[in-house]
Amino acid sequence: MRRTRFHFSTLKSLLSSWLCVLLIASAPPAVQAGEQLALPDIGNPSGNVLTPADEQRLGRAFMRSIRNTMPVIQDPLLSAYIQSLGEQLASANEDAIGRFEFFLINSAQVNAFAGPGGHIGVYSGLITTTESESELASVIAHEIAHVSQKHLVRTYDAVSSMSLPAAAVAIAAVVIGAATNNPDIGVAAATGVQAGMMQREINFTRSHEEEADSIGIRTLAAAGFDPTAMPVFFSRMGKASRLYDNGTLPEFLRTHPVTSNRIADAYGRADAFPYKQRRDSLVYHLARERLRVMAFNEPSEGIEFYSKALDDGRYRNEEAHNYGYTLVLIAARKYTQARKIIDSLLSNRPDQIEYIVAKAELEKLSGQPTLGVGLLKQGLGEHPGNYPLSIYYAQALLDIGRPKEVKQILEQQLTGRPDDALLYKLLAQASGDAGDKTQGHQYLAEYYYHSGALNSAVIQLEIALKDRDLGYYESARMAARLKEIRAEKSDLEARNR
Repeated sequence: MRRTRFHFSTLKSLLSSWLCVLLIASAPPAVQAGEQLALPDIGNPSGNVLTPADEQRLGRAFMRSIRNTMPVIQDPLLSAYIQSLGEQLASANEDAIGRFEFFLINSAQVNAFAGPGGHIGVYSGLITTTESESELASVIAHEIAHVSQKHLVRTYDAVSSMSLPAAAVAIAAVVIGAATNNPDIGVAAATGVQAGMMQREINFTRSHEEEADSIGIRTLAAAGFDPTAMPVFFSRMGKASRLYDNGTLPEFLRTHPVTSNRIADAYGRADAFPYKQRRDSLVYHLARERLRVMAFNEPSEGIEFYSKALDDGRYRNEEAHNYGYTLVLIAARKYTQARKIIDSLLSNRPDQIEYIVAKAELEKLSGQPTLGVGLLKQGLGEHPGNYPLSIYYAQALLDIGRPKEVKQILEQQLTGRPDDALLYKLLAQASGDAGDKTQGHQYLAEYYYHSGALNSAVIQLEIALKDRDLGYYESARMAARLKEIRAEKSDLEARNR
C-alpha cells in the first residue's frame, strides 16, 4: 500500500494551511488604532486539497500526538459540554461538513486551535476568562470557519517526503511550541528536526481572518447566540493588553492581523443581525465552576473562595457557585455540608446530570457506593446513552466489583466514539476484572495507541498474542493490528533519527 508522504521543505506552507492557532496572551502590549501588525508572509497555497479520507486519517494521527504531549482533559462532563457546544455551532455553519471533535486542554492560557480533520482544541483558560457563553461560542465559531472554508487544508501534491504519522506529530509540535511561546521546544521535542526548518509564526492571511470573522458571526446568529460577542471579546482582550508594557508580543496579536478597523468591521457585521440577548446556559456556568475547582491546589483553598464569595454575594451564577462549593466540600471530606447543598440543588433540578454525578460521588466517598450506583443507573435510565452518565456508572460498577455489566455499556459508547482513549482504558479494566486477561491487554493496547504511546501499545498486543487459547481469526486480527502499530512506530522513529 502506498503511503501518503509530505515534504519537509514545504512544511512552512503546510503548517499554515493545516493549522490555525488562536492564542491570546496574558501579557500583551497595546495596539494602536488602525495599526496593522507586521506578520511574516506564509506564501501562497498550491497543489491539490487533501481528500476527506486523507484529512480524517491525518486528524486522527494529529490527535494521538496531542494526547501524548498535551494535558487533554478527560473529564466526561466537561468533554460532553464542549462537544455539545461545538456541534451546535458547527450545525449552524452551512459549510461545515463532516464530524467535528472538540476537546479541552488543561491550561490557564486563553487559547484555542483548529487542527486537521475537524479537531478543535479549547484551553480551559478560555472558558474561565469569557464573560458569557456567547463569547466562548464566538471563538469556537471562528475556528470552525477556518475549517469549513478550507483554510487548514490546501496543499497535498507538494508534500511527499514526510509520512502521515510524522506530519501529524510535526503539526502537533507547532501547536505545543506556539502555546508555550517557544516553537523550537515543541518542534525539537516532537519531531527531532532542526527548529530552523519549521515555521516559527503560524498565521492566516488577513482575508482568511476576515472571512472567519464574518462566517463566525453569521454562525453565532444562526445558532442563537449574540453575534456581537465576537467583537466584544476581541475588544476586551485588546483593552486588557494596555495594562502591560513588557514588550512581549502576545500570541493572539502575533498570529492574527488584528486592528481597530477589524474590530469595527466585526461590529458592523454583527449589527446586520437583529439584536439577540441570549441567557447563558446553566451547563456553561457549571463547566466554569468545575474547571475552577480543578485549578485549586488544595480543597481548603476552594472552601475559602466559595464561602467568602457567597458571604459577599460575588458570583456570576448562584446555583453554579453552590455546585462548585459542593465539589470542594466533597474533596475536603466535609460530607454533611456537601450533602445539604447537593440535595437542595437536586430538589430543584432532579434531572441535572452534573448534580446526579456529584451526589453519586458523595455517596461513594462517604461509604455508601451502592446508593451512588443506584443514582447513576436511574439517571442513565432517564437519559439513555448519555456519555458522562455511562462513564460514571461504569466506573461505579467497577468500584463495587461488577465488571461484567460494564462491558456492554462501554462497548455501546465505543460505536460512536472509536477514538476515545478513556473508553478503552475502562474496558481494559473491566475485561481484566472479569477474568478475560487477553481482551484486557487488547483494550489496553488501544488505550495506549489512542494516547500516542505506541511502544506501550505494541507491548500489550505482544502479551495478548501469547495466549495459546486464541482462535485463528482472533490471532490473525491481532497480529495485523500489531503490524500496523509497529509500522507507525518505526516510521516515527526513523523521522526522529
